[in-house]
Amino acid sequence: MKSGFVAILGRPNVGKSTLLNAIINQKVSIVTDKSQTTRNNIRGIYNSEDAQIIFLDTPGIHKPRQKLGIEMNSMAYSAAHEVDVAILVVDASKPFGVGDNYLLEHLDIHDDKLIILFNKIDLARIDKVEALKAEYRKTFNKALFIDTVASEGFNVDEVIKAVISLLEEGPRYYPVDAVTDKDEIFQIKEIIREKVLKTLKDEVPHSIAVYMEDIAWEESPIHIRATLIVEKDSQKGIVIGANGKRIKYIGSLARKDIERLLHKHVYLELFVKVQEDWRNDNSSLEEYGYKYKKN
Repeated sequence: MKSGFVAILGRPNVGKSTLLNAIINQKVSIVTDKSQTTRNNIRGIYNSEDAQIIFLDTPGIHKPRQKLGIEMNSMAYSAAHEVDVAILVVDASKPFGVGDNYLLEHLDIHDDKLIILFNKIDLARIDKVEALKAEYRKTFNKALFIDTVASEGFNVDEVIKAVISLLEEGPRYYPVDAVTDKDEIFQIKEIIREKVLKTLKDEVPHSIAVYMEDIAWEESPIHIRATLIVEKDSQKGIVIGANGKRIKYIGSLARKDIERLLHKHVYLELFVKVQEDWRNDNSSLEEYGYKYKKN
């Protein structure tokens, strides 16, 4: 059988997580319309009778403004070097620009086992897409090009076929029923953060981390206590909202998805704590799970 590891790379908000979820046919990575939603390398495991493919959804590569951004980029760069095949996702609806140049200058990948996906092809003009492809062909003249609409599942089967064609024979690395390597605590924290990102606007969502205080697994309903970390007192007020309405709304949205994940009733308590400039503090990045660790 064919098996191996595949990194899904690209700039922020190009559809990497949407692609992973479409491939696995299950929500493995959270998805929002905010850039830099993904902050960790997240494995999604595709299984079939003749293949097992471990896809790594990676943070969007961008010019970092804080240490958090540096750590996120490091995770993506490391994934590119540790896999058998790389998938570079490009937003086909946008012209080649400064962000694309930054990615190509900093991402060290070879095109002999590279697939470039031109995603959101439904939002793009054909002549604009051809001009975009010509730019990427200058750097990666051996890469496979595939047009996709990940949100609709368009050409996702072709992506899987292309990946399998580039992989070698190998073993199953995970049980056949596994879909991700992330434990339930990580997934719960990501669900909460997703609801924050979808509820809040502007820069506040990017300054938030989720810290798990406690989970009482033995209780019924399961009692979960988590803290939302913000960087300013003003942000704390925004997250809580008038009379606590906003944080209650965030909690109600998160609780529904957590119950779907655990298949059990949940009592979710959310708190808010101010920790100034945590995105530039190494110990905080370590504590909240955003510190890149070399293998």
